Amino acid sequence: MAGKGTPATALLAKRKVPHEVHAYEHDPRADSYGLEAAEALGQAPERVFKTLVAEVDGKLAVGVVPVTGQLDLKKLAAALGGKKAKMAEVAAAERATGYVAGGISPLGQKKRLPVVIDSSATGFDTICCSAGRRGLEIELAAADLAGLLDAVLADISA
Repeated sequence: MAGKGTPATALLAKRKVPHEVHAYEHDPRADSYGLEAAEALGQAPERVFKTLVAEVDGKLAVGVVPVTGQLDLKKLAAALGGKKAKMAEVAAAERATGYVAGGISPLGQKKRLPVVIDSSATGFDTICCSAGRRGLEIELAAADLAGLLDAVLADISA
């Protein structure tokens, strides 16, 4: 794994959380980076999750949802006790997380943001999410991901 580590993989190693790192050749022309990851890794798309940064009542927050769905902003706001949510500007998301859009991991972000993971994640032994770079995914138990992030589990998919 030399030269391929990210803050997300470093955090998992430091905390000794069981996980697997999966690399694949990313195609920047892919219509959906998440569906591309699922196909490249031979994973059911419902088990591959994307990390989306939104603003809830003016403060950044993270929603982690299956790549097959969309983030329901009203449900995200409600899960965090907020009133209103909108997608964050890409530049703000990249600044806060330290990752490039399309490769934002919920783990190892520069600024710790509140996280909500879609409750469908608990239906699988393991899920995949970005390891912090396009073409790199982490597979781990949803409970481990939620525990590391102090995340809320809620239905936030549209």
